[in-house]
Amino acid sequence: MNSYIRKIRKFFLIWDFEKEEDWLNEMSQNGWSLASVGLGTYSFIKADPGEYTIRLHMHSKDDEYLDIMRGSGAEYIGRIGSWVYFKRRAELESFDVFSDLDSKLEHLGSISRFLMIAGGVNLYLGEMNSLGQASRIAWINLVAACFLMYGLGRIHGKAEELKKQRLLHE
Repeated sequence: MNSYIRKIRKFFLIWDFEKEEDWLNEMSQNGWSLASVGLGTYSFIKADPGEYTIRLHMHSKDDEYLDIMRGSGAEYIGRIGSWVYFKRRAELESFDVFSDLDSKLEHLGSISRFLMIAGGVNLYLGEMNSLGQASRIAWINLVAACFLMYGLGRIHGKAEELKKQRLLHE
């Protein structure tokens, strides 16, 4: 394996996106720049410590959005589902994918909608499977629904904290 390339398998829960971003930036601080992403797989290349700031954002496929991000000096790294990964040289001014509190709340709303739909589908499938012979599958769906609803609660808590911040600053 090339000593200038490093692959790491690591999984983050959707509601822990901030932890994922922190970890990616810690890797950058240690001289490993994110080069590509895959489901639970990250590839890094050797770089100067702290050369890049990494950001991720749940966003639909949108070429105009990518063009705006590129125009800000950000480099598109890749996508996992709806999650988009960018990096930008740290020497440029502060790099944030959210322009204000409302855009952060909108981002959390997107994650909430995803979790609600995925949780609802699993709840429905769990109920339907419990009526037939697939009781083991029903339990898997019902546990998944509970897990996703837990995540929804975590995102809701983050959104409530941002709303409290808004009230303090108004």
